[in-house]
Amino acid sequence: MVIVLVMLEQPHIDRRLSVAPMMGYTDRHGRFFLRQFTRRTLLYTEMIATGQIIHGDASRFLNFDQQESPIALQLGGADPKDLAVCAKTGARFGYNEINLNIGCPSKRVNSGQFGVCLMAKPILVADCIKAMADVSGVPVTVKCRLGIYGSESYDQLHEFVNLIIDAGAESIIVHARTAVLGGLSPKENREIPPLRHDWVWRLKSEISSAKIVINGGINSLADANSHLDYVDGVMIGRAAISNPMMLSGADQNIFGESPMPIIREQVAENMLRYIDTELNSGTRLGSITRHMFGLFQGRPAARMWRRYLSEHSNSSDAGRDVVEKALSLMNETAHI
Repeated sequence: MVIVLVMLEQPHIDRRLSVAPMMGYTDRHGRFFLRQFTRRTLLYTEMIATGQIIHGDASRFLNFDQQESPIALQLGGADPKDLAVCAKTGARFGYNEINLNIGCPSKRVNSGQFGVCLMAKPILVADCIKAMADVSGVPVTVKCRLGIYGSESYDQLHEFVNLIIDAGAESIIVHARTAVLGGLSPKENREIPPLRHDWVWRLKSEISSAKIVINGGINSLADANSHLDYVDGVMIGRAAISNPMMLSGADQNIFGESPMPIIREQVAENMLRYIDTELNSGTRLGSITRHMFGLFQGRPAARMWRRYLSEHSNSSDAGRDVVEKALSLMNETAHI
């Protein structure tokens, strides 16, 4: 099969709200689902290692539906040449931004000498950013932590951010926690190190020319708006996955646009059309419905919806009727 790549005019990226790159959650099906709730929120891919693009089937990892835009590609890697190749490739596929992950604390990522361990190698990070920015033609950004536990300091973070901004990074996304390497799981690293939002606010006040986005412990649009008094943007993570309906107010409350009239049942209907197309292409139903578990969060029958999709979506012959039956059960429950 021949893949034809079309260079599209890159729109201005409004970073006031974004959904974080999350392994297992922000794949192309998850992003398509989240886009049903907001036109403007910037979405990110899962982290994709440079080797997957250079030595694998790039289209498998990089193809996306244009309805997912605006969308950023997050890369994992530490070799400037490899990152440059992947950044250029990502731009050709139509991504609006290329982001370098230097915040992931997982053992697997750090054993490959990328992720948050790169915060100990600021010159290498600057070389990577420059190599990417020189060839991509789209904004290059960085997602990092406050530092690595045991050697973190605000002054080091300040110097680090200045260095990578000078190297060509357009924006810095800071998860407002340090990372503990060894001893904590990725989940624990999201919860145990204390939040220091004040460090990120201070960065923006002292490096006012830099676009600073804050991440970590932000669970509502009200929280997001409170941070926008101090920084350029807010990145929300798992709160948007567990309750995607929270994003339905983003276009109005964050971006000042007319609200999207979101009806959850209509979102499910929209996803049925997507499911039909994907099943015809060989996608398994469970790869899509696992992103839909939170659709009815807060409704009386939300647990039933999640359970039915979970129990019936993963057989090899599962089809749209699983979602239709779950919707029917929701409607029956609503009238009891």
